[in-house]
Order: sequence, then C-alpha cells, then structure tokens
Amino acid sequence: MEGRASPLNDARARRGAAVLCRGPVEPLVFLANFALVLQGPLTTQYLWHRFSADLGYNGTRDRGSCSNHSADPIMKEVETLTSHWTLYMNMGGFLVGLFSSTLLGAWSDCVGRRPLLVLASLGLLLQALVSIFVVQLQLHVGYFVLGRILCALLGDFSGLLAASFASVADVSSNRSRTIRMALLEACIGVAGMLASLLGGHWLRAQGYANPFWLALALLIAMALYAAFCFGETVKEPTPARLFTLRHHRSIVQLYVNPAPEKSRKHLALYSLAIFMVVTVHFGAQDILTLYELSKPLCWDSKLIGYGSAAQHLPYLTSLLGLRLLQHCLADAWVAEIGLAFNILGMVVFAFATITPLMFTGYGLLFLSLVTTPIIRAKLSRLVGESEQGALFSAVACVNSLAMLMASGIFNSLYPATLNFMKGFPFLLGAGLLFIPAILIGVLEKANPRPEFQQFPQSP
Repeated sequence: MEGRASPLNDARARRGAAVLCRGPVEPLVFLANFALVLQGPLTTQYLWHRFSADLGYNGTRDRGSCSNHSADPIMKEVETLTSHWTLYMNMGGFLVGLFSSTLLGAWSDCVGRRPLLVLASLGLLLQALVSIFVVQLQLHVGYFVLGRILCALLGDFSGLLAASFASVADVSSNRSRTIRMALLEACIGVAGMLASLLGGHWLRAQGYANPFWLALALLIAMALYAAFCFGETVKEPTPARLFTLRHHRSIVQLYVNPAPEKSRKHLALYSLAIFMVVTVHFGAQDILTLYELSKPLCWDSKLIGYGSAAQHLPYLTSLLGLRLLQHCLADAWVAEIGLAFNILGMVVFAFATITPLMFTGYGLLFLSLVTTPIIRAKLSRLVGESEQGALFSAVACVNSLAMLMASGIFNSLYPATLNFMKGFPFLLGAGLLFIPAILIGVLEKANPRPEFQQFPQSP
C-alpha cells in the first residue's frame, strides 16, 4: 500500500543510513596493499640490520667489502637468521589464516562483504601496531610473528582479497569479469609500486619508524572506509552464525558435490594451476629482498625500493597487456604468454650477478600477472551467484597453502643453496611454472570456452 513502508524496506533504509556513500572495493585493496608493501621490505631490512648489529656484522654497508666474494660466515649467519624469521612469520600467519579466511569468506555469502572487509582491515591495523612497538621499543623480533598471527585471526590480506574478488563477481557480467579481476589486481600493483618507491627513500632519510606510522594511518583510514563508505554488493544480506561448520562444508561441496552448472574437474585443476602460480610468485618475492641485499648485488635501501617497485609494475602492465591481447587471443592463450615471460624472468634472476641483469629479469615479468585474473574469472564463472564468497574463500585457502609452501620451500632452500648456487630457487620456480602452463592448455583443449556455456541467464 502506498505510504506504508514494509519491514524489508525499513531494514534496507537502516542499513543504508549507516553508509555515508556507496564506494567501490578498489580503494580498500589499494590502501591495504600500499600499507603492506610499505612494511614488507622494511621488515626484512630491519631483521637484517637487527641481526647484523647483534652479530657485529656491517659488511653490506661497505661496497668494497661487499664486492669481495670471499666466504663470510657471519654474513651467511645473518642471511640465514633473516630468512628463517621470515619463514616463521609467514608460517604463523598462513597456518592461522588457512582456517579463518575460509570461514569468513563463506560467511560473507550470507551477511555480506562489509563485515569481512572491516575485520580484515582491523587485523592489518593490529599487525602494523605490533610492528611499531617492535621497532620503537626494540622488542624481540618474535613479536613480528605475534602481529602476523593476530592479523591472520581476523582474516588477513587473503580474507580481504576473497571479499574483494567476490564483490567484483557480484556486480560484473561473465564477459567483463576477467578485466574487472585484472583491474582489481592492478590496484594491488600500483599501490605496491608507489609504496616501494616511497619506502626505500624514506628509510634512508628517517629510519624505520615513520614508514610504519604511515602504514598505520592508512590502515585506520581503510577500516573507516570499509565500515562507512563501501557499498555492499550482496543483494540481500541475512544474519548468520559465524562459528559453524556449515561455512567450511559449503567450500568442500564446491569440489565434491556434482552439479549440472559446474565442472568439478575444471574447478580442481584451475585451483591447482593458481596454486602453482602463487607458490612461485610469493616464493620468489620472499627471497628477492634478501637476494638483493647480499653479495654480489649488495643493494642499498634505495635500490631495494626500485626493485620492489619494478616487482609490482607487472600488475599494471599485465592489465594493459590483457586488455590489448583479449582483442585477438582467447584468455587461455594470454595466460600461456604470461607464464612464458614469467619463466624467462625467473631464469634471468637465477643467474643475475649485476644490477642491470636483475632489472632485465624484472622487465621480462611485464606480462607475468595476466594468469591469475584469468584463472579467477574462469573459476568464478563455474559457480552460482550465491557461491562466490565460498569460491573465493576457497581460492584464499589455496593461496594460503601456496604461500605456506612457498615460504617453506624458498626460505629453506635459499640458505641451503648459498654454497653452490644462490639463484637455484629461481630455477626451481621456473620449472614449477610449466605445470600450470600444461594444465591450462589441457583444460582449454578439452573444453575451449566453458565460461560462456555456464549460466546463460547472466548478462
């Protein structure tokens, strides 16, 4: 009846009143990754300098001393300690996040994306706060692990990404989904590139504390945006219990329950493909800063910043390349081209002993990140609208397992291979990338365009 508001409309009005504007999810991803990348290389360098001071080693600051290739047992001990504590931080976060991000992602299918985005923002904020205490008060480096675990309990960056990609899937059509996923990943890259350039210069000028304070300020702004500005994309959010096995069961059912609208084989094999790509990406990322700090490269914080910026540039160049290549090639072929350049970059890193060769490796990665948005979009098209949160929390689970494996393999292999070939982990990464290349080719040959055979009712 005209003039009377229904209870449903009243509930919608109350939800809308709490939101100051209906902003997109991209600013959240940008701010989160800017803060994380600002902290990441700084944390590695802080660990390096902290262990160097404890052991009385200062060779890396002297270019003449650093260029001397004689074996230095103290330098190797510093490298090993830094690598191992990086592994401890990653393992602590990934093991906890393996369960929390999957639980929260499936929960967001019911209650909406905003609660997960707010929780993940608060987790990242807590991690930055703990890091500030460690740097300012010279606390034991083990508190870095505590901060990582607190962040993981609230969803971590993987939970935030799960909600963000699910949010994009909520509002995009099947045909536009790949480029929308790539656009979201480009936000990650641009933020990382800017933070890398800023972090290196700022560290040289003012030390470690101030960049961490900036990260904290950005994460506070991000939490406020998630709570009051983000436009909810789930059409009808409904209250649901958080701590229930139903959320984890919904993820398992994606892969084990037969359904006419999805292919379990495609879901499983595309998940394996993204697992291998993420393993190599984060494994290489974990050791690149350490690789560049030590002999024979001996980079300072300024070059570390440039290198980290170059490492994030492919997020942007891959978006542009994907947009151009989609006009003449199928998505699967674009993914294969990206993997080929990724393999080439890893091989160059393995043999890089001078700075120009290292940047040549970074340059070869310019299309390396087209693969992940293509696989995410293909996975998203294989499930229904009400399963997007469960799917992307499953992908977050796959990412967490991949990052855990990457940390275990690359951070353990790097110190173990220092004596005969420092770049061996990069060669291993190049070899592993042949697995997703083969999987994508086989799946495309078996069913060339499955994404356009699903859900004909979608726009």
